[in-house]
Order: sequence, then structure tokens, then C-alpha cells
Amino acid sequence: MSFVTALTYVLPHRLLSSLARKLAYSTNPAIKRTLIDTVARKFNVDLDEAAEPDAAKYPSFNAFFTRALKPGARVADADPRSLLMPADGRISQCGDIVDGHIFQAKGKGFSTAALLGDEAAAEPFRNGIYATVYLSPRDYHRVHMPFAGALRETVHVPGRLFSVGTDAVANVQGLFARNERLVCHFDTSFGPMACVMVGALLVSGVETVWSGVEIPEYASAITKKDWRGKGIKLDRFAEMARFNYGSTVIVLLPPSVAKLSDALKAEAPVKLGQKLAMLL
Repeated sequence: MSFVTALTYVLPHRLLSSLARKLAYSTNPAIKRTLIDTVARKFNVDLDEAAEPDAAKYPSFNAFFTRALKPGARVADADPRSLLMPADGRISQCGDIVDGHIFQAKGKGFSTAALLGDEAAAEPFRNGIYATVYLSPRDYHRVHMPFAGALRETVHVPGRLFSVGTDAVANVQGLFARNERLVCHFDTSFGPMACVMVGALLVSGVETVWSGVEIPEYASAITKKDWRGKGIKLDRFAEMARFNYGSTVIVLLPPSVAKLSDALKAEAPVKLGQKLAMLL
């Protein structure tokens, strides 16, 4: 375990993330220019594919971080039976959910019930499949729908804000089921689908297209919102949500409805819109 990961056990996660958020939303020219230039240079951000390629025109670092892409910069897999990769990034892990257990890293994992904050909601995914996608600071930070669905419920689950980098994933037991997160449950033509937006240290802002900013405020107890009957239906490939400074999204699918793409494996780089899985 690295010194930084060890240190995060004792750091005031929410305080640090709140301070970072203030800097990210600052319109002070010197602050936003320093943050944008530092991240763009350090992580080799490709602004040529952004709808606004001029870094100086973003009013804040957060506006730069959640930038839109040019039309056609990402395209959906042509087969309408394919489920799509929800974001740019890399695969942290993917595979079968084994009796309600999701693999995180060697010797580490967590239950779907812990991740979703609800035993009953986890049951349809008990022996399904999952994909965990890590978004690095250089990536496009909007999350799109893997498949068309109607929003049924969101669940804001309180938690810590550990880093979700490689070292933390390898060393923090049950990491993704410990961090603050927003669970989005959809009803689709093949059954339930869950997309989990996981926060992280300095990476704790989540907003959705249907209700705006969801995190922060940080939760002190599990908070559920029932969206049934509200007519919130999102098409395959449509924008669903965004991270106000990136993190990880986890997609859960029930058993016997789809097969993960053979091209996917741990650490594989991925792009929004490529094939995640194929309906059986």
C-alpha cells in the first residue's frame, strides 16, 4: 500500500473534497487557468475533440472538466442489440457476479447489496454480470446510457471518499461499496439495469440530466427517490449523468440477458459507445 493510500484512511475526506470543489468552481482567472493548464499538461488532455477546444474560454475548471465533445467524436456501436460502454476510461474489472459478490482486485471484493445499499434491489443481479469503468482526469467525464431505459429509482448511499486509483483499488477492501455513490436503477426491455456513480477523494460531485446536482450535499443516511411514473426515459447512448471531477461508474446487468464483449479485460482502455455487452 502506498503512503498516499494509507494517508487517506485518516484524511478528512469530505472537507478536502468540499475545498477542492470551491476551487473547481472558481471563476478567478488565475485559479481556473492554473488548474486547467496543470491538468491538461500533466494528463495530456486532448482538447481537439472537445466542442470548445480553447482552454481559455472555459469559465471555470469544472466547466473544462465536464466539457462536451464535438458531434461525432464518439459513436454508438452499430448493432442495436449491443449494450454500450457508458464512459471513456479503462476497465478496472468486469465479469460475472458470483452469488451476489463482485470482484474488485486480488483478495478483495464486495457484495451487490452493499454497493446498492439494498438487499432486495441487489437480488436481480445476484448471478448477473458487471463492468467497472475508471475515468482518469484526462477522460471525457459525462456518463451515457448503455441501453434505453426508464428511470425507476435513485439511491444516494453515504460513505467515504477514498481515491479510486490503482493502488487504492488493490488495497482498500470493498472500496466501491464504501465510497459515497449514487445508484441509478432503470427498467429496460430486458429487465433491470443499474448504473452506479461512485465518488472519490476530490472527485465527489455527481449530477444527473433529470435532477441536476445530487452529490454534494453528502448523505448521512441512505436516501431513495422514486421516479416511477415521472416519464424519465433515456435512449441508448443518451447522456445520463456527469462527474464534477471524474471517478468510476459500475454497470450491473441481470443473469442470462447479455454476454460481455470478449475484448474487455482488466486495465483495457475503453471509449464511450463501444460494445460493452451483447444481448443474448
